[in-house]
Amino acid sequence: MRESLRAKIIKVCDEKIQKKGANVGLSFYAFFANKNDDPALLMEVAQWWIMTHQLDHFEKALKIKQMLQ
Repeated sequence: MRESLRAKIIKVCDEKIQKKGANVGLSFYAFFANKNDDPALLMEVAQWWIMTHQLDHFEKALKIKQMLQ
């Protein structure tokens, strides 16, 4: 996974945790706008989330953050 994407995901996880607490869950769609303006990037995250790590649709933001650090 490219470093810029890793940093963005960690930032989003931090924001979600800060707003909703350590138990907050999210899907990989949380890292994108509501429109599909970068399908290659979306597929990169989907590959990492679904195929590589076989994560559920919703996972704890803290877990995702820890996986990327």
